[in-house]
Amino acid sequence: MTSLLRLLSLAALAAFLSAGPAFSADRFTVGTYNLENYLDAAVSGGRNPKPADARAKVVESILAARPDILAVEEMGRESALLELRDTLRKAGLDYAHYEYAGGWDTNIFVALLSRFPIVARRSHTNENYLLNGRRLQVSRALIEVDIAVTPDYLLTAFVAHLKSRREVGFADQAAMRLAEARILREKVDDLLKARPDANVIVMGDFNDTKDTASTRALIGQGRLKFNDLRPAEDNGDNIPAPRSDWDPRNITWTHFYGKEDSYQRIDYLLVSPGLAAEWLPEATRVVTVPNWGLGSDHRPIIAGFAAKDR
Repeated sequence: MTSLLRLLSLAALAAFLSAGPAFSADRFTVGTYNLENYLDAAVSGGRNPKPADARAKVVESILAARPDILAVEEMGRESALLELRDTLRKAGLDYAHYEYAGGWDTNIFVALLSRFPIVARRSHTNENYLLNGRRLQVSRALIEVDIAVTPDYLLTAFVAHLKSRREVGFADQAAMRLAEARILREKVDDLLKARPDANVIVMGDFNDTKDTASTRALIGQGRLKFNDLRPAEDNGDNIPAPRSDWDPRNITWTHFYGKEDSYQRIDYLLVSPGLAAEWLPEATRVVTVPNWGLGSDHRPIIAGFAAKDR
């Protein structure tokens, strides 16, 4: 019996063994995509159902990437997720397994779609923290699941949609985001204390740029520092960075903010040292489609991995 199978409960093992062809993969891809209010019903705060043409562009963007595992943010009700999943299945991309989680924010949610069985679920839906003497709730759930990519390869995926940069009257938005990031990183560290070589990915919309306190908290430091994969457009750019302490000048932005006419990278794929060994840079990119902005103010990012521990 493999080390992976020893980790599985009997119920999870039954699901694993019944999954069939999904386990023939020798490589796999993982992506994340903020869908910008993928709603099928109006909710508070002025969020309305997503128009049909916008939903179609979301589907086109996902099909251009075809990730085996996809994290999504700003999802509406579970019915909206199932509608998206059914549309993708009809187009030839079948996600047989999913995780859907809600938190304090009852308007938008986080979810994960997977071609491979989800064999353990530990999503966190009621996290809170103390900030300046006030108890606050983490806005969205923090997804944590184990995915059996093959009989011998287990992936642990965390999905987050951290506090936006929109100001609120009761606390500093950056401090709130940092507190949420620290809670998530604590959960990652708890896992790695028990399984230091675990294949872990932390992904989603972190709502801030690379050199900020909240993003740095998620990346971590020292022996368990995570690798920021930094997907870029596959457009031929290959010049090195102008300075050793800078990133290259390829195109990595994932979000457009119309009010400021600004493009920033705020969506991430972070991988543990164990998973970094299997990373395939040539299968990692920002997904580009014409008129991408019809679907969302974000662009999807994906990364590829070998499905075997190295």
